[in-house]
Amino acid sequence: MKTKVLFFIFSILAFFETNAQCAMCRAVLENEEGQGAAKGINDGIIYLMSIPYILVFMVGFAIYWKYFRKKKNKT
Repeated sequence: MKTKVLFFIFSILAFFETNAQCAMCRAVLENEEGQGAAKGINDGIIYLMSIPYILVFMVGFAIYWKYFRKKKNKT
């Protein structure tokens, strides 16, 4: 159980430091000075990418919670 929790925490922390730009976006935005737009687009991509994962996690947690709540009430 500890390894699963540690893996989950590490995954969340690693998620915040990733670069999610495609090759074409990166090539166009690297030519810009200041890199302000590149950072903004990268943050937007990560934001849009995280929403489906959060929704899937919430559905999975709801199913998990419902299953073990029923099991606990039966005993």
